[in-house]
Amino acid sequence: MLRFIGAFFGAIFTAVTLGIFFGALTIGAIFWMYSRDLPSHEVLAGYAPSTISRIYTGEGRILDEFVNNGERRLFVPAEDIPDLVKQAFISAEDKHFYTHAGYDAGGMISALRDAVVSRGQDLRGASTIPQQVMKNMLLSGERRGTRGIERKIREIILATRLVETLSKDRILEIYLNEIFLGLNSYGVAAAAQTYFNKTLDELTPGEAAYLGALPQRPGNLHPVRQYDDAVWRRNYVLREMWDNGYIDEATYLAERELPLRTVQSGDYPSFRDALPDRSYFTEEIARQLSADFGRDEFYNGGLTIRATIDPELQREAERALRSALERYDRGLGRWRGTGETIPAEALESEEAWRAALASVEVARDIDGWFVAVVREVGDREMRIGIEGVTETGAEPQVVPRNDIEWMRGSFHDNFKPGDVVHVRRMTRDSDGGFMRWTLRQVPLVQGAFMAMDVNTGRVIAMQGGFSYQHSIWNRATQAMRQPGSSFKPFVYAAALDSGFTPATIVIDAPIEVNTPQGLWTPKNASNRFYGPTPLRTGIEQSRNLMTVRLAEEIGMDVVASYAERFGVYDRLGPYLANALGSQETTLFKMVAAYAMFANGGERVEPTLVDRVQDRYGRNVYVHDRRECLDCTLAELPRGAGVTLVSKGERVMDAITAYQLTSMMEGVVKRGTARGINLPVPVAGKTGTTNDSKDVWFIGYTSNIVAGCYIGFDQPQSLGSVSGGGTCGPVFETFMRAAIKKHGGTAFKVPPGGYFVKIDRFTGARLPDNATGDHVVAEYFREGEDPIFGMGALVDGGFEMGQNLPLYAYGETAGARSESVTTSTGETVVIPGKADFGTVSSGGLY
Repeated sequence: MLRFIGAFFGAIFTAVTLGIFFGALTIGAIFWMYSRDLPSHEVLAGYAPSTISRIYTGEGRILDEFVNNGERRLFVPAEDIPDLVKQAFISAEDKHFYTHAGYDAGGMISALRDAVVSRGQDLRGASTIPQQVMKNMLLSGERRGTRGIERKIREIILATRLVETLSKDRILEIYLNEIFLGLNSYGVAAAAQTYFNKTLDELTPGEAAYLGALPQRPGNLHPVRQYDDAVWRRNYVLREMWDNGYIDEATYLAERELPLRTVQSGDYPSFRDALPDRSYFTEEIARQLSADFGRDEFYNGGLTIRATIDPELQREAERALRSALERYDRGLGRWRGTGETIPAEALESEEAWRAALASVEVARDIDGWFVAVVREVGDREMRIGIEGVTETGAEPQVVPRNDIEWMRGSFHDNFKPGDVVHVRRMTRDSDGGFMRWTLRQVPLVQGAFMAMDVNTGRVIAMQGGFSYQHSIWNRATQAMRQPGSSFKPFVYAAALDSGFTPATIVIDAPIEVNTPQGLWTPKNASNRFYGPTPLRTGIEQSRNLMTVRLAEEIGMDVVASYAERFGVYDRLGPYLANALGSQETTLFKMVAAYAMFANGGERVEPTLVDRVQDRYGRNVYVHDRRECLDCTLAELPRGAGVTLVSKGERVMDAITAYQLTSMMEGVVKRGTARGINLPVPVAGKTGTTNDSKDVWFIGYTSNIVAGCYIGFDQPQSLGSVSGGGTCGPVFETFMRAAIKKHGGTAFKVPPGGYFVKIDRFTGARLPDNATGDHVVAEYFREGEDPIFGMGALVDGGFEMGQNLPLYAYGETAGARSESVTTSTGETVVIPGKADFGTVSSGGLY
């Protein structure tokens, strides 16, 4: 009997042992079979998720963010994710996360049991966090369904390998940054912003629990549409957090009774409400950095970008340019409107027209402008409905007849019900009270404006057109335009470095040039000739003929080398017409080049970005390379600042830069830009091309350079306008605000020279005590013994012109003679100095 019992149990033991052996062998074979062609888990060691890049101001205020392929993700390192958030996800998805080896056999059995008991209700899943990472990142492309068991086996194999390779915190970091949490949000940081407009460290336990609830059903726990399910699932996660010891009972009981308050239910403002509209500035940063770093790195690399923009001065730039464009457009007297309409039946109710108006795509980024729809057209007034504005008795939504006096025709001639228009609230100057709603339209004429620091190259303001939403084409950086007479300073700079002085006499007389295209006969803007004239007067009054003769004298190859050295052109064609600015360039390049005049001749590279950091906070680009001499000191004397030393390349002699600046101060004081009146010294140059197709002004103070151009996108004549009269006011308006903030001083006089007073009409030397409107102090190099007056006459190799009297050609009746005393004591009588009359900046003739 005992032998039988022993044999029986021996057989059972043998069977069990063999079963275990063959079971283990089978499982091993299965795992071996499914592990042969698995993707490598080691790629996750270098995990770098697709993350949005963001642009900030220097003060840290967000300006813009760029999302690629609709995946909005903000990467947060594990050490910066609060424990509360980690605990919520661990409680919801994998309570044994820190103890298991990648899979949780007990958890799978428990999940299976719960699923049977609850008959399919949504409870904790069987996959661990490492398994979910493998499923989402390495196995996401595999087919589901009938191969569910096979997928699970592959997940387990990869999860165990992953745990052996990476730390649990690193795995959790990958999971919390990669997981989809609904509403286009990937990762916990983006989700916290989307649902609560909060950072991770601002979340309450209930809010963290709601985020932890989302991985299971991100599309079916909407906080409004599936509110009850969302609250139930949140409370389940809260209970798990309490059971696991992450929160105390009082917190659990209090949090589960609170309503689920989210952005979607209107309890919090959306983060998008505080996000400024995309602008020319941020779009240009994206364009430039995409070229520098690659499009994929910019849009997916999670870059943090510090922009150089000054938001206050950017608004001034926008207002100044828009005002000039709108002023010109209104002068044409034609109403064009938006070209958009809404159906007549939508006007029958306020709810309908507001809904229809919201769907219309028109510019909404113009400060102070509202989108409106015409509801009724009358003889004396027109009733409108305004987006986002409720009508009141104090502000009736009507446009009176006197508001359209600037346009041709009546209300009935220009408008019909359903027309979509722009309007602005007009107020009284005395008390700011409401006057009326006034019609506005985006001008057909366009332009651009840009301002930058002359020493660092930091672009502080840039406006590439009237409205970014109306036209994204950035005319400051992308529009190739003829600079016209604003190019002339480069010709004069080349001349000054070639041995000429501001007192050198150049003939202002007719010129004829044979070209392959025919006879070229350039003219001055006034269609007059002024005879021998000092260099200074040539640039102050923007004399085309003097500039052409000067360019011929020094050689267009020399002029081209200067223009290329300053970055105005990659290659300037060696044609005389290019001395008058006929070859196209951009405002961006011109303003940057003028900065080198202002800073004494040092190269400066314009930049829209101070610093770029990668997703880990490491600097990958820093613009300012100046050396700080005091930054290593423990402290500085009271009231003292740090000393920064620039090691920039010198592109022109410092004395030449000062001479040119002094001459361009004359442009503002008494030349083609004499309407500009600012409280600090200003230098600059106007530009007007043939038929006034483009008008320019670029100018600078001791620390800021700014430039403007205005013209139609498809070049056509602007009519009787000039650079000084059209762009000058834009520059002046902006610079008044800039000077209040940044100040300005007299331009620095470089060492190595001396001042001599000369007559600005004749170039004759005057005594040191000479005074009068005709007297100007010119700066000459030490060791230089300049020849004054007619002794240094330049004609460029052209004939002077028949019967051209000295100094007096083109004088008007009544022009008086004047006696000038030279340095030798000789008295020279100038027979009726030429009356400059009304001159513009010149052009291309």
